[in-house]
Amino acid sequence: MSEHEGAVHGYDRIRAKKTLKEVLEVASSFEATARDFYTGLIPKVSKKLRWLVEELAAEEAVHFKLFADLSARPDLAEQIGASVTTPANDRKFSDAVLLPDLGEHPDDQTLLRYALGREHTAMEQYQSLADDTEPGPIHDLFVYLANEETKHKNELERLYYEVVHSGGV
Repeated sequence: MSEHEGAVHGYDRIRAKKTLKEVLEVASSFEATARDFYTGLIPKVSKKLRWLVEELAAEEAVHFKLFADLSARPDLAEQIGASVTTPANDRKFSDAVLLPDLGEHPDDQTLLRYALGREHTAMEQYQSLADDTEPGPIHDLFVYLANEETKHKNELERLYYEVVHSGGV
């Protein structure tokens, strides 16, 4: 192995770490973007799925508040400054802040497919972060959110099946 190969490997290891503060900022942005996106979709979606989009917007608002409250806690300042391994899907999570244009009247299948992908990404990200954080409030939040996103994903999968395979909800 050459000297340069080791240097690249060491750089990749360093790049694979972020502070929890940086992770919390990305997660907060992810949740805020989702909240705003779903809120904006409410008047555009079909009436049969409007309840779902309203529920998703409300849930994302709660998640955003959880991150804001946690980030503001002075007793966690030291832990928030600690480095954690960046999850393998971190880029996908960060990219999810960029939203698609679903048009003025998105069809139910497109909406559900988008929401499913977003919930799946969040579920993986939060589980990975839970696995890499020390026991305490931050770890507990990531575990909670991983479980919440898993429940949302399962519900969306059920709805998607009903819409696509059974002709509607």
